[in-house]
Amino acid sequence: MRDFTAMIRSTMMALTAVFCLTLIGSAQEPAPLKGNPLIGAIDFHVHSGPDSRPRSVSDLEIARIAKRAGMRGLVFKNHFTMTADRAWLAMQEVDEIEIFGGVALNHAVGGLNAEAVRQLVAFSGERGKVVWLPTFDAEFWMTRAGDPGEFVPVMRDGAPDPALGEIFDLIAEHDLVLAMGHSSPEEVLALIPEARHPRVERILITHGLGQLASRDLIAEMVRQGAVIELVWLAVHNGEFRLAEYTAAITEFGARHFLLSSDFGQENNPLHTDGLKAFIAGLSQEGISDADIDLMIRRNPARLLGLDP
Repeated sequence: MRDFTAMIRSTMMALTAVFCLTLIGSAQEPAPLKGNPLIGAIDFHVHSGPDSRPRSVSDLEIARIAKRAGMRGLVFKNHFTMTADRAWLAMQEVDEIEIFGGVALNHAVGGLNAEAVRQLVAFSGERGKVVWLPTFDAEFWMTRAGDPGEFVPVMRDGAPDPALGEIFDLIAEHDLVLAMGHSSPEEVLALIPEARHPRVERILITHGLGQLASRDLIAEMVRQGAVIELVWLAVHNGEFRLAEYTAAITEFGARHFLLSSDFGQENNPLHTDGLKAFIAGLSQEGISDADIDLMIRRNPARLLGLDP
C-alpha cells in the first residue's frame, strides 16, 4: 500500500511538472511573432533588384525578409520593366507570402501602351495586378525635377489622352489596380471619372500627399472613392512631417488610406524597418491600432483582391 501511494504521488508530481512546462511554453510566443507589428502587413510599394538603379536588396532577399517578419504580402514596383514575372519567380522560392507585380507606363515599356498591360495579365502565374500611370516620365514629375526630356503625357488639350481608353478597358476587364503614378492632383481628378466609365473599381493615388495635393483636392479624391497611398520614404527623407499624414488620416478617415514603405534605395533602411518606424510613429501620434490595421493590412488586401 505504501508503495502504491508513493507511485501515485510520483505520478502526480510528474504530471504537474509537465503541466507547468506546458503553461510556460504556451506563454512564450514564437520569437518572430512576439510584439511584431508587421504580422499580416502588406507593403504595396517595394523597390528591389535587379534594377537599373542601385537597390539595397534583391527580390528574393526582400521576400525572405518579409516572410521572416510575418508579413502577408509585397507589391514589386519598377519604373522601367514589368514585375509580374519576378513576383511569380520569388513566390517559387519563398512560400507563405503573397507577391504581386505590375507595370509602370513609362517610355521603357512604350509609354501609354495597351500591349504592355495586355502582356502583364497574359504572363503565367497571374501575379500582375497593378498598372501605374507614368512615374519618372510623367510631365508633373519631370517639370518639378527640372528635367527637359520628353515626358509621357496623360492629358492632351485638357482631356485624358485617347490612348488611355484601351488601357482603362483592360484594367476594368481584368480587375487590376489603377495607380496614378506621378500624375498631378489635377490630372488625377480628371482621370478618375474617365477610368470609372469602363468600371475601373480599384484606384490608388500613388503617394498622394507627395504630389502637392491640397486639402480640397484630397477631399475630392476621397469622394470619388480612390485610396490614397502614404509612403514612409517621404517622412524619412524629410519631404513630409508625420503630423501631416496624421492630420489627413484624422480628417478623412483611415478607410481611405494605405501605408507603404517606398523603400529599396541603396542607402536607406530595409522596407520592414521603414514600416515598423511608420507604425510606431503613427501610434505615437495617436492613430489607433484599429486604424493602422486598416491601412497596412485590410485596405491593401482589398485592393489586391485578397480576403481582408
